[in-house]
Amino acid sequence: MNTNQPENTSQPSSFPSGEEKKRATNALINETSPYLLQHAYNPVKWYAWSDEILEKARQEDKPILISIGYSACHWCHVMEHESFEDNEVAELMNQHFICIKVDREERPDVDQIYMTAVQLMTGQGGWPLNCFALPDGRPLYGGTYFPKQRWMQILSSIAELFENEREKAMEYATQLTEGVKLAELVKVNPEPGELSTDALLTSYREWKKRFDNREGGPDRAPKFPLPNNYQFLLRLGYSSALTSPEREALNEHIELTLTKMAYGGIYDQIGGGFSRYSVDRYWKVPHFEKMLYDNAQLVTLYSEAFQATRNPLYKQVVYDTIAFVERELTSAQGGFYSALDADSEGVEGKYYVWNKEELQQIAKDKFNIIADYYNVNHLGLWEHDNYILLRNDSDEEVANKHRITIAELNTIIAAFKTQLLEVREKRIRPGLDNKILTSWNALMTKACADAYTVFNEPHFLEIAIKNVDYLFENAVNKDKSLSHVAGKNSSGFLEDYSFLTEALLALYSCTFDEHYLQQANELMKYCLLHFQDTNSKMFYFTSDTDKALISRKTELSDNVIPASNSSIAKSLFLLSHHFENEAYMDTCRHMLNNVLPHIAAYPEGYSNWLMLLQHFTQPYHEIVIAGKSATEKRKTFHTHFLPNTLFAGSTSESSLPLLTHRFTENNTLIYVCTGKTCHQPVSETEQAIKQII
Repeated sequence: MNTNQPENTSQPSSFPSGEEKKRATNALINETSPYLLQHAYNPVKWYAWSDEILEKARQEDKPILISIGYSACHWCHVMEHESFEDNEVAELMNQHFICIKVDREERPDVDQIYMTAVQLMTGQGGWPLNCFALPDGRPLYGGTYFPKQRWMQILSSIAELFENEREKAMEYATQLTEGVKLAELVKVNPEPGELSTDALLTSYREWKKRFDNREGGPDRAPKFPLPNNYQFLLRLGYSSALTSPEREALNEHIELTLTKMAYGGIYDQIGGGFSRYSVDRYWKVPHFEKMLYDNAQLVTLYSEAFQATRNPLYKQVVYDTIAFVERELTSAQGGFYSALDADSEGVEGKYYVWNKEELQQIAKDKFNIIADYYNVNHLGLWEHDNYILLRNDSDEEVANKHRITIAELNTIIAAFKTQLLEVREKRIRPGLDNKILTSWNALMTKACADAYTVFNEPHFLEIAIKNVDYLFENAVNKDKSLSHVAGKNSSGFLEDYSFLTEALLALYSCTFDEHYLQQANELMKYCLLHFQDTNSKMFYFTSDTDKALISRKTELSDNVIPASNSSIAKSLFLLSHHFENEAYMDTCRHMLNNVLPHIAAYPEGYSNWLMLLQHFTQPYHEIVIAGKSATEKRKTFHTHFLPNTLFAGSTSESSLPLLTHRFTENNTLIYVCTGKTCHQPVSETEQAIKQII
């Protein structure tokens, strides 16, 4: 970890220079969000979202412009430069609107409302997100990126509509707001819901029609990694739900996808870590921003994939990605920063690409090997004579071509990567978004716990424990609520609670420290009290202690991050086993039943729910280890991929339901239970494995 990195001082690349700071600022200068601070020197009179500013709009009877983005968003920077830094545009905006800037990562609740509105209007969404609203916040019109002239036309049209056709504007906003509310409405499934493997099979057979079996991933561009998709498919590929030929074909697709991603330009071949997505079908050209949430989930995915396949490439990806996060996204106190910008010096990808002369100078007499390994050829050539380093051939193929051993090749590549990283770190770095978000940090904590479980690397566990300690010190409030932004008085959202609960459960599983399990249960109790809709049994994204927006969203479908409802449902399932809590199980089953009708049409959007469905429809095993050697005995399971299992254990007497009366002083025993029926306890891991497989 770079402990010399100053805490909370790194700035995005589009921050104003010293000369620019002499200009007048707007109200955003008092904010802490790097994205909002980027806009503090715009001539637009921006405000941050707050009750006071919404009241200001009502008092002045002016429509609102809600402009939403995030610090690593390339097209957000473009629109800022073209329009928001332009005095002519700013004058038009300031004259007719109360202009509010929103960091979507700080206020996902606001983003969800207006993203839904724009999607209803246009059929698509994205960032920058620009939505016009009435003074009371009801959406009127919106879209994403607009070029300057088009933007000015829209500003004039909306201002004229509000001034001269107020009744028409009110009517349209009323209808659109009703549409937003209906879009968030969860229909309670009245059918009892038979949870069977049929739903798994139907979903998979529909989904596989959209596989790209040449380049991996989905058969479209752009391509997002979507780790929760492949976590589900990985589990399905090792279950008995599919026929043997289907399992073989699916596992081939998964390995193709994970290898192509690890070989592609979307993966930073030199420094580790993944970019947010690939703009093409080949995983070659990334959108160069690096997000904490992507890398956290991909660490978990590649750890599990290594456990299932023993592919050394996947291990290298995990180790290098964690090293990247520790080096570039970790504070001295152990919190994880949010993102690195796609741009540096105003150019997308400049920090990461190379020209041939630079590479020749660094590689010297090893250039021919390096050129073959990283495709310094037509495959890697990008734009402006720059190369994106990527792989196409295995280590064996490159070593054989150059008549060297794999060990010699690995030595050459390791030395070259070290040299290149040293050179790259002297360049002007991409902007850092130094927000520390509870939800994203929890994903990374879980990732490190998962990696520790698979690789038994003590340092991974140290990172996870340091981060969770940081969160409990900086994001847990006196009333046991969570802050969304650590160290800031900000309301926590369901994703903060659900992801932190999952992280605590993962830490308990790999340490058997009951404190983590009890903390997870306390978070769940808080969610049931403050987030749950008692009618549908689903959970709102916002707490009942927060000031209401125009609609209270219930997040159902999984995307680049799993839906908070699918996350919390999975934790309810686990906690129901740990505490033998039938109410938790009933709630979890009810939630899944509500979602079942939506899954078959678009299973990619419900992969986390499908993992939960596997728990219900495939044999689910409780592995309980009791005795003085329980922790060490747990580590002996790491070579086995056992996705449909729960681990519990203790090195002393425990009052937890799964551990009661199971501790013996002189022996460490393993209990395998399935469907509330337990096998004879055994003392050796392989004996327990035979009871499972």
